[in-house]
Order: sequence, then C-alpha cells, then structure tokens
Amino acid sequence: MKHIFHLLFVFTLILGCGAIAQEDYKTHTVQENETLASIAKDFSITVADIKRLNPNAGNEPPRYSQLVLPARASKTTKMTEKFKTHKVRRKETLFSISKKYEVSIEDIKRYNKELYSQELKKGEKIRIPVFDKSSAPVVDLKPVVTTVTGVSSTLESLTSHTVQPKETRYGIARMYGITLEQLESINPHIGKEGLSVNEILNVPAETIMPTAVPEEGYNFYQVLPKEGFYRLKVKTGLSKEEIVALNPYAKDGLKDGMILKMPMGTSAKISEEARTADLEKLIVNKDSKRVAVLLPFRLNKIESDTKSSKEDVLSKDGVMRLALDFYSGVLMASEFAKDKGISVQLDVFDTEFNDNKVGSIISSRNFEDFDAVIGPLRQKNVEKAAGLLKNGKVPVFSPLSNRDIKISKNVFQTLPSVEMMEDNIIQYIEEKIGDRNLIIISDSKRATQKNKLLSKFPNAKTASPRKEGFLYVQDVQKQINNSKENWVILESDDPIIVSNVVGVLNGMPAEYKLRLFTLDKNDAYDYNDVSNMNLAKLQFTFPSVSKSYNYNDKTPFLISYKNKYGVLPNRYAVRGFDVTYDVLLRLASADDVYEATEDDFETEYIENKFRYSKKFLSGYVNNAVYIIKYKDNLQFEVLK
Repeated sequence: MKHIFHLLFVFTLILGCGAIAQEDYKTHTVQENETLASIAKDFSITVADIKRLNPNAGNEPPRYSQLVLPARASKTTKMTEKFKTHKVRRKETLFSISKKYEVSIEDIKRYNKELYSQELKKGEKIRIPVFDKSSAPVVDLKPVVTTVTGVSSTLESLTSHTVQPKETRYGIARMYGITLEQLESINPHIGKEGLSVNEILNVPAETIMPTAVPEEGYNFYQVLPKEGFYRLKVKTGLSKEEIVALNPYAKDGLKDGMILKMPMGTSAKISEEARTADLEKLIVNKDSKRVAVLLPFRLNKIESDTKSSKEDVLSKDGVMRLALDFYSGVLMASEFAKDKGISVQLDVFDTEFNDNKVGSIISSRNFEDFDAVIGPLRQKNVEKAAGLLKNGKVPVFSPLSNRDIKISKNVFQTLPSVEMMEDNIIQYIEEKIGDRNLIIISDSKRATQKNKLLSKFPNAKTASPRKEGFLYVQDVQKQINNSKENWVILESDDPIIVSNVVGVLNGMPAEYKLRLFTLDKNDAYDYNDVSNMNLAKLQFTFPSVSKSYNYNDKTPFLISYKNKYGVLPNRYAVRGFDVTYDVLLRLASADDVYEATEDDFETEYIENKFRYSKKFLSGYVNNAVYIIKYKDNLQFEVLK
C-alpha cells in the first residue's frame, strides 16, 4: 500500500500543475482543404486551443465556416522556393501527402519528376515545395490520374458510380479492380464521411466484378503489404487455388491493397510456430516516442487532502489500485527504454473509468502527435478511444480486456481472446493425445465448449453432473480405460462442480493414470475447496495469457522494481511493464507499430508474450498463448 500511495501522490502532482488565463478572441474563415491541424500550424496555436473555443468543430470543418481563435494567434508565412524532405511511410498516397503539406499533387510531381511514371514507394524521400501563403497554389481536389498496377483497369478513364444499398468502399474498390486508397484518392470525402445511398462516386470506366455487395457468408479483405498466398494460407487456411476461385483477378498474384472476397468468420491459424524476436537488438529508430497512457486513477473520488483519507479510498477502490499498479510498470518500461537510448514522453490522463471522460480527453487535445495510446482498461472505454482516433490511425492498445472489441483497425488487443486460448489447448491435446482415452466432463453452461471438443474428438467419452449438481465415482469410473492413460477435460465455472470432480478424480486408484485439462481456468479453480495439491497430482494443464515469474529470479526488472518501490511487482505491475516495453520497442524497431507488426514474430518479457496478427477488416489480436501445467512441487511448468 505504501508504494501505491507514493504513486498516487506523484500522479496527483502531475495532473495538478495547470493554469488557465483569460484572453481576447478573433475569427477565422475556413478555406478549402484547411483542417484544424493546418489552421493551428498556420496560426502558431494548438488544436486544443481551437477546440476549446469551438467545441463542435470537427477535425475538418466545412469550407467558409467561422472559427473563433485566440487573439494571440498570428498567421505565419512561408518563404517561396524552399523545400522540405518527406520520407514516404507505409500506405501514404500523393493525396494524403498533399493534404499534409497543403500543396497540390501536381506541385509535388513537378519537383519529383519520377512520380509522373512510377508510384510512391515506402522509404522513398521526396521534395515538398514550401510556398508563400499569399501566392500558394490552391490544392487540386479533382480526380487523381494514376495507373493501377496488377489489375486490368486504370484510372485514366473515369466514369460515375451510384452507391446502392449495402455497398461498401471495399466492395466498390473490388468491383472496379482498384485499391481502397485509390478509390479514396479520386473521392477524397469518403475517407472521413463514409458512403450514402445514391451518392455519386468517381470510378474507373471498366468494371471487373459484377457486384459491390458480398454474398451471404462472405466479406471483403484488403491485402496487406508484402502479403502473398502463403501468408494468407497461414492466416485463413485457404489455398491459392481457393482464393483465386473466389477472386479470379488475383490469378496473376496479390498486390498491396487488393480487395478480396473471403468466407466470413475466417480467422488466423495458430498451428505454425512463430520465430522469436529480441527487439532490444533491433532498435533502429531512436526518435522521441510520445505515448498517451489512459487509466482510471479516479482522482475525482479523493476529496480530502489528508493522507489517512486517501489511504482509506485506496483500500476500498480496487480499480484505482489496479490502475496505479499498472502505471508503476509503465514507468519502469519507460526507464528501461531510455536506458536503450529511446527517448520517451509519457502523457498520462485519468479516464475516471468513464467513457464520456475518455471522449472529453481526446476531443480536447491533438492526439495525432502520439505514436501510441495505452489504455483505457474497460472494453467500452477502449472502443470509445479507438473510434475517436481511427481516422488519424493512432494505435490504441487494450491492456486488460480480451473481449471482442467493436471493429476498429487501430486497436491492438494485447490479451489473447477466450476463443484463441481454447483453440490453443485443443490443438495441444490434439498433437499429444496419441491413443490415450479422452473423457469430457461438462455442465450445461459449457455446452458450446463440449460441442467444440466433440467435433474435434468425436470418439471422446462424456460425463455430466446429475440433477443435484454432482458426479459420483461410478459416473467417471465407467468411462475410464484401465489399460491406457486417461485424459479428462473438465468444463465448468461452478466451484462446487469443479471441487467435486477434482475430489473424485483424486480418489481414483493410482493405476488409472489420470490427467486433468480445461479450456478455461476460471475463478472456480481458486475456490477454497479446490486443493492445489490435488490439481498438482492430476498434472492439471490449462491455457493462460501469462506465466508467473519466479520470485527468486534476479532479472533487471525485478531488481529495479524492488529497489524503487520496496516490494516485488504484482501481476498488474508486470503487465504494465510488459505491454509498454513491447510497444516502445516496436516503435523503435520500425517507423511505427503497424510496420513493426507486418512480419509474424513473437516477443516475450517477464510474464507475457505478444504475437500480433491482423483480423479481417478489423484490428490486431495477440495470438501468443501459454500452455501451463501444475508440477508436483506446486510450481508451474510452461509446456508451450
């Protein structure tokens, strides 16, 4: 409690050092292509300054609308015949670069003549002209003329397309054989506003697919950079022939941004072993990293300045203690990153465990400058943050929720999903079962898991609790094979049933050779009547999102944490360290975390490991799961 109170005191100081000054105001008429970010830059103020005075203004306010600005705002001018150097990042287009620097696409091409004949390449450096504002050319928003590689049609000849019900950007792009980025480049508004029925779009003159609406049971998928048929087979289980059968125009190969029709529900496979990467040895980008940390410190609950009152609140508020423990790990990760030469700026915000507060925090600040956001903790709050930041593509890392997050491409779920853990332990059993006798014990609430197991192991024997909620020795004994090892899979979250089954199995004769498994080690296994000694005798085996560190280990993290806080870290502090350190190392190993996650690799730290893959039309999930077994000495053994 002492170290948590120290963290609370420090954090209160961080948030308490602000002041507000009175000021006069002026107005500004929004011009074509101006955004809040560009206006803030032109007038030497921040986006937060503008939003504070114009709370209803979107990031891209309508042309000719009026904004209130601080009187101190003064418009800057730029010298003509000067240039900036821009390094092309992943998925950038001429249109997005032209918007960023407020110059026309034609002017960019004029000073980079190779772009007349070839497309942008990631890592390429181009010159951006800097004009005097008084003579700056107007950014041309007319359709961009480019050639689409890898498909039969081009953008050299355009026609119109009327949006029909249920049509999406992905389907229309696929229908005309172009990428989503190319569709957005010739229709700039759809990137931020979405589609409306009967809306008119610019499209290539020739269609290559009959419809933009997926058939029932199918959805659309956008091919990632460097993604080939092999990688898609690993992700989806579909062969090249199956993919081409669904998408005939992919027969000549996959291209970055190509839109494919895929069976709905196709998910990443977990059968292939991922290579392990030590990101500490792959640091190439030591630019300063700015990370926002959104946690429910709930300082609004502390109304008194007395130490005893604050400690009383801390002792009763589990969410506050959890947030402070997690934050202590975040701080340690930041210090470790700095030791590796990575400059880190942490901006810490109190979400108060409230999604409205999350919205207020994000809308009142310019989050486009952040390299990553860690938090919030609750699923609803993560969805709020990710939704508000998805247009800016700011990655949001969900640190403690493994529930399905509402579709948002910028979300990284750092905890493996329940389904992923179930699939991993089933796969482990499938690989190791041999000719052993398999018995499934399940209550009615776990019928889905029972059916999932029976579809994989149709010859397994089954047993269920009787009406009074218990199994008797004879219920299990009649399923046992005396001549083989017997593997029992127990599926229940009822502590009475779990205690009953563990007790029954331990009462069986030793010659029965029993081993216990579960797809979900839930709270029922921590029930007082469930003996860890009995679980150890049964070599209890289960999937886990983390492993437990050995308190006797003298790792740099454990030593540093003990020296700083006087105690060893709990699992939330370790989680805070592992998640944050992995994010910072990914940022330091590439231009951004998206690029750092393109390749399939696995990282591991104190108790957690991370292996991200992108879900179809959604964000990123962590596929790294531990398979843990109880040992006779009550220690855990990591099997996988």
